[in-house]
Amino acid sequence: MQSILKLIRWKNLLMIIIAQTLIKYALFESFNVQVTLNTLGFILLVIATTSIAAAGNIINDIYDVETDTVNKPDDVVIGKAVSEKVAYNLFFILNIIGIAIGFYLSHSVGKSAFFAIFVIISLALYVYASYLKGTVLFGNVLISFLVGMSLLIVGIFDLLPVITTQNRLAQLTFFEIVVDYAVFAFLINLVREIIKDIQDVDGDHKAGMNTLPIALGRERANKIAFAVSMIPIGTVIYFIVTYLYKQQVIAIYFLVCIVAPLIYATIKIFSAEHPKHFQQISNTYKFVMFLGILSLILYPIFLKS
Repeated sequence: MQSILKLIRWKNLLMIIIAQTLIKYALFESFNVQVTLNTLGFILLVIATTSIAAAGNIINDIYDVETDTVNKPDDVVIGKAVSEKVAYNLFFILNIIGIAIGFYLSHSVGKSAFFAIFVIISLALYVYASYLKGTVLFGNVLISFLVGMSLLIVGIFDLLPVITTQNRLAQLTFFEIVVDYAVFAFLINLVREIIKDIQDVDGDHKAGMNTLPIALGRERANKIAFAVSMIPIGTVIYFIVTYLYKQQVIAIYFLVCIVAPLIYATIKIFSAEHPKHFQQISNTYKFVMFLGILSLILYPIFLKS
């Protein structure tokens, strides 16, 4: 069981669950926004999302056995604790669960076309693992987009189906907040993916991949990662100045818990040389993403009238 949990990367799935729950209850429900999903519907959305995400993690590990054997041999699960056949079976089962629930949810909210979202995400995760992960930036952008979609999908299913002419402004205002957080998740994950490619360059090169550091060299990839890392810093500062300048507590939280660690990570990127340095930077970005998600808790406390 422990090997299965490691294979599906339960910590990443838990972060998705926490993020979706806070969007639903700390943002939508606490401000009495008109929503589509009841508790059962929301639970089904979470199960569908995490099932497809777990399937994506499994297929990613199946295709990464060769590179992981070089980069992180102690973390290899497939072929050791879990056979490739069992991994493939889990991949198919989880995808079927996620897509089937997505089909039911799409029809239950009266938006049957939304079903395509689950199918596209499932296919995108497979294409990423089987092909795009080994390309220059395309895989990084795709997987980062899908990370952002794990947040955005709550707004799509909970807010959009009940938009009317009377509540349109309120619905879109809260949807835009979710979009902002999805963009934040996209940018943070994009930097982290570039950092991970630099860290894993030896194994990726052996597997015949053509990631950014392989195509341009570690030094140039490092400079690109440094440049890209400044984008989320700028966007968060813009968000603070534009929306939170009157909310001192929330603004301070963002400055201390989000901006400061991002600046720290950017400085570290500039001087990073060894794989352990890049691992520390990657962990910092993951922690910043988690702190960013937790900021949603502050809204009902300090913004609710």
